[in-house]
Amino acid sequence: MSARTSDLADNADDARSSLEALRTEIGKAVVGQDPAVTGLVVALLCRGHVLLEGVPGVAKTLLVRALAAALELDTKRVQFTPDLMPSDVTGSLVYDARSAEFSFQPGPVFTNLLLADEINRTPPKTQSSLLEAMEERQVTVDGTPRMLPDPFLVAATQNPVEYEGTYPLPEAQLDRFLLKLTVPLPSRDDEINVLNRHAEGFNPRDLQAAGVRPVAGPADLEAARAAVAKTAVSPEITGYVVDICRATRESPSLTLGVSPRGATALMSTARAWAWLTGRDYVIPDDVKALALPTLRHRIQLRPEAEMEGVTADSVINAILAHVPVPR
Repeated sequence: MSARTSDLADNADDARSSLEALRTEIGKAVVGQDPAVTGLVVALLCRGHVLLEGVPGVAKTLLVRALAAALELDTKRVQFTPDLMPSDVTGSLVYDARSAEFSFQPGPVFTNLLLADEINRTPPKTQSSLLEAMEERQVTVDGTPRMLPDPFLVAATQNPVEYEGTYPLPEAQLDRFLLKLTVPLPSRDDEINVLNRHAEGFNPRDLQAAGVRPVAGPADLEAARAAVAKTAVSPEITGYVVDICRATRESPSLTLGVSPRGATALMSTARAWAWLTGRDYVIPDDVKALALPTLRHRIQLRPEAEMEGVTADSVINAILAHVPVPR
């Protein structure tokens, strides 16, 4: 092994250790949401965005704030409300009377980590203000494109769409999210742990006092992403991913199956998960582990299937059970 190859391997190992420490730091503030924490780390590795869905009060916002506190990245938060305008997110041209010229005032989207809190409480017009930013990593105002910083990640929270005062996200918006993570109610033991922490003085508004410290930064992410990009994907695994996605397009329970973009997303998240678990190659279990969060928001159920109690997760699980697994 050459000295350069050895250095790269060491950098990748250090980056993996930093991301493991990141999960530990978030755990100082959030109890019992390990799958959501892992999903956020996977999204960072894949340059993707995350949608966190759960009922009010299950620490969705706290989870993202803890991630921001454990990262040495610039972070901004937008509270999405019914009266929020697109320019409140992207920025706008402001007239300067002294110079008699218009100047661009950047919106909160110009950051590394954007917390879009309760994104489905604002109308679709404002929701769509993030479309270009999430896909192109830029914002166009008055015909002029302006690049966003790198890294750039949108972590959006939403309440279930059947709750009062919510607007369903358009399909095009949903497809921009790499992962949709469900944040469930905690188990009894976890809820007792939460109450004990609060009884001992835990303040969710003061994460520094809770001991959450920055443990990873841009250099760690760059090294980790380079290592993930080298994680091997065999032709058999590629075929397995494609077969899963094509099966959704043929499901009688669905009106909309997974697009080729969704297949690419599943391959990317499986690679990131394989690297996080210490392997430099992808196995079928990596694909299965990320199938639900990567695909559940990219399919659309038939109304009659919904009436029968069919869910997106149950459809995907059935497909995973029937698609042949490569050896």
